This record gives sequence, C-alpha cells and structure tokens, in this order.
Amino acid sequence: MRRGGIGLILCCRVLFMNETTRLVFHILAIAAMGVALWALLHFTAPKRQGPGQSTNYSSNLTNSTNDEQWTKAVEKVKADRGEPSPGQAAVEVPPELRHYEDRHWFLATQVAEVRQHNIQTCQDFVDLAAMIERGEMVTVPAVTDTYVLFGVGAKADEGVFSRYANDQSIGLYDEAQLRDEYARIDAARAAIQGVIANLKSQLGALRKRDRTKHSELQKQVTARQQELSSADEEKALLDQFYGQPDSRQKLFHDYESLQSLAKNFGGQTYDIDKPSDRQAMKLSMLRSLRPQALKVLEEIAASYHQTFDRPLPLSSLVRPEQYQQALHKVNRNAVLIDTPPHSTGLAFDIDYRYMGPAEQSFLMAALARMKDEGRIEVIRERSANYHVFAFVDGVRPPNEVITASLDEASTPIKEAHHVTNKDAKPRSRSKEAKNTKTKKRRR
Repeated sequence: MRRGGIGLILCCRVLFMNETTRLVFHILAIAAMGVALWALLHFTAPKRQGPGQSTNYSSNLTNSTNDEQWTKAVEKVKADRGEPSPGQAAVEVPPELRHYEDRHWFLATQVAEVRQHNIQTCQDFVDLAAMIERGEMVTVPAVTDTYVLFGVGAKADEGVFSRYANDQSIGLYDEAQLRDEYARIDAARAAIQGVIANLKSQLGALRKRDRTKHSELQKQVTARQQELSSADEEKALLDQFYGQPDSRQKLFHDYESLQSLAKNFGGQTYDIDKPSDRQAMKLSMLRSLRPQALKVLEEIAASYHQTFDRPLPLSSLVRPEQYQQALHKVNRNAVLIDTPPHSTGLAFDIDYRYMGPAEQSFLMAALARMKDEGRIEVIRERSANYHVFAFVDGVRPPNEVITASLDEASTPIKEAHHVTNKDAKPRSRSKEAKNTKTKKRRR
C-alpha cells in the first residue's frame, strides 16, 4: 500500500508538472503573439495625426486666450445674415481679385518680393521657432474685437518635431530616443515578417480550387509587404541622416535648441517629448505673421468690423513649407513651389464662407484699393478664401523682377480654383522667357 501510494503520488506529480509545463508554454505563446501584435499595430498605426484628421481647434487655444470670447466670435462669423448665402447670390469679383492672363504672374509677384528683399522663408517648425524667437515673426492673438483665427493651425499634429530638407522629414531625437526609435522599427519589422510568414504558410496549405481564399490571403501578404517596405525606408532615412557624425550632431543640437526654447516660448512652457505639448506648440507657431502683414491684416479687420460689427475670420497665417506639403494633401490650393507665399510670413487668408454678398463686395472693394495702391497682391479663391500677400515696404516689385521670377512660379494652377481676370492688362512673359522650358517644381 505504501509503495502503491507513493507511486500514485509520483504519477500525479508528473502529470501535474506536464500540465503545468503545457500551461506555461501556452501562456508564453499567447504573450509572444500579443507582443508581436502590439508591435505590428504600433508600427502600422499613424505615429502622428494625419493631415486629413480633424482637430478641435478651440480646445487647442493657449491659456492666455479667452475661450468664451473666441466661441462668441465664431458664432458671429457663422450667424445667419438674413440675406442670400454666397452660393445663392452672384457676387461681382473686381478685376484686381482675378487672375492675370498669364496665370503665373500672381505667384511670380510674390516670389519677386522675396527675391528683392532677400526674405527668409521657413522650411519647418524649427526654422519658424527661431524666427519667432528673433522677433522676425510676431504672434497673432487667436481672437480680438476685430478678427478671429478660424481654422488657423487646424492640421497641426502631435508628431515629433522634424527637420525638412529635400522633400524629406527627419525626426529630431536625443540619443536615448534615437535608440528607442531604432528598436521600435526593428520590433515592427520582426512582427510584420512573422505575419507574412504565417500568411504564406496558410497560402501553401490551400487547395488550388480555393481561389477566393487564396486571393484574400495574397492581398494581405501584399499589404504587409508594403508595410515592411515602409519600415525599411524609415530605417534607411534614420541611417542616412543619423549615420553621419556631422549631420547626427547637427540634429541632436536642433533637438536640444528646440527643447530649450520650449521651456519659455511665448510665455508658455512646453514639453516637446509629450505629443499634446508638441501639437500645442505647433499651433502657437502657426499663429504668427511678419509685422508688415499683421499691420495690413489689422487695417482690413478694423474696417470690416466697423461696418458689419463682425470679426474678420482668418483661416491661415504663416505656414512652413513642411506644413504646406501636408496641407496640400487635403487642400489643392496650397501651392507647391520653391517659395510658397505662406512660408514667408507675409501672406494670410480671409475666409468668406459665411459672408453675404454685401460683406464680400465691401471686402473685395477694400482689397482692390490696397492692390491698386501697390501695397498688396490678392486673389479671390473659389475655396472660399481671399489670399492676401503684403509687400514689405508697401511697394509692388518692378515688372522686370516679376518677369525674372516666372519660372519659379510655374507650378500649374487648376482652372477651377481661381477666377480668371480677362479684363486685366496682359502681362505676358518676354520672348526669351516664353521660350524657356518650364521647370517642374515640387509637385
């Protein structure tokens, strides 16, 4: 009995150990699958808010902004006018707000101003932050008695700050964050490769006649392979910029400078390692203009407010070229040339979406007068904006300088986006300029 009892106990222990071992392995397998799935989702999910996603603009106002005042101002902007809406009533557009016969002349005028005064443009948020710090750009309040920022910075995302060069964005990190970024990419690549191997195994086990299932699995393989390719490209980009000692140290320095600046930026403190703070800081920067443009803006807004007792709605101020590229994906009016007007800090857009015919006519007449005086370039866009560009010294660039800038402004403009000024005096290119092959700029 004793030996039998001992044997039974030992047998039970062995069975228990085997069962426990299987359970442990089962748990470890589930955990491994969970880690792989997390890495896959972490990689394939957007690292930053995409340009097409909506942003609650009012919730991103800084603490210094009176949220209630901003909300009331927006309500006035959207209020019913008691007259036909802009889409129901014809509005006569003055010749000054239409395109010239040479449709590139409009952009060339703005490019000429940049050339003539050697104006620095901002490629990315790092450039813009430095310009604000030097006083070249000034912060525009989100709301005043005469105007309200209505959508400015709406596409600001939570992504890491980055340098923008040669149409590429390279994230800014310190050494520890760079190691983490490499580890994240490696984990994501391993997870994706595991998923691909599993899918291919399922494909190999299928019967030839099961074409529907085969097609579905093949589509999944193709999608995962594209994700793997994106991961490879992302790693190659890090290698390209952080693999060279000089560029590596430059990027580390840019990160440190931005981090230091964020500690006291416009009276606010931001932690650029926190996504929400990065978004808030970007929004703050996008609410900036050069003093010359702000002066013009305030003059127009004061006149409009005095006449209609409404704040002038402004939809765009400065836009770094990097931000312009993202915006272009959802707004084809965001032009892509070597010198986008908004990257100068001299351009701003007025939103006429909710304005009645009387308000639009008043504004267009005021803008036309300022253009005739040589103080601004302006156009009425069918995307419901008046694009205004202020000249630095209130004087329009000479025609010969504009002519010399035509090639740089040669990005095609779709007919549907602007009204053509057939009545304006033709300002054609010189014979030499016409024979020059148009250069393709960032498309």
